[in-house]
Amino acid sequence: MYVTIEWFYKTPKGTETVFHSAELPAAQALLLAEDMERTGRVKSLHFIDRQENDWSLKELKAYLKEIETEPHNITVYFDGGFDIATRQSGLGCAIYYEQNGKSYRLRKNAFSSELQSNNEAEYAALYLALTELELLDVHHLPICITGDSQVVINQLNGEWPALERNLASWADKIDAKLEALHIQPDYKLIARQENKEADKLATQALKGIAITGASELLK
Repeated sequence: MYVTIEWFYKTPKGTETVFHSAELPAAQALLLAEDMERTGRVKSLHFIDRQENDWSLKELKAYLKEIETEPHNITVYFDGGFDIATRQSGLGCAIYYEQNGKSYRLRKNAFSSELQSNNEAEYAALYLALTELELLDVHHLPICITGDSQVVINQLNGEWPALERNLASWADKIDAKLEALHIQPDYKLIARQENKEADKLATQALKGIAITGASELLK
């Protein structure tokens, strides 16, 4: 989760003002806030998340402690590939997350012969990723959903309308899954070269190479 610190500052002579920080990861914001409190010049201090929810220092501490043993700080990469000649698709996703103080990466791909276009394959790849999040028991968390498909990202964040019936159906399925898991998505469009891992997984699926599993990322 990312938050902004709202710091009501008071000088020794009683002059007061309000400062707002840049957006920060919640754990980093908490460390800074605790350091601010040690100055003795904090009149009050709050945290504002991306959904405009207001958190106190105590509430944010409790939240971070609660999610420590569960997957959190999640970033999803997805990509879909469609072979026009064979009418076959490859789906790929990579999920990065933290749990119990460690960092992990989950990779998953899948083959499909039931999709009709590259855009539909992109949607199916994202749905595959959300299914993996459900298996990880991810819920009630903000996540970053990252991909190079302008169609999928812009349709899901509401900037573009989903006029094709099959794509609108996929968008509805994804919205329903996110709502069921109480996940707040933050959609991020990236360049194709930044999405090489998910692209490779999708290509491997098209070649009949199945990839699945999670591994710890050593620092």
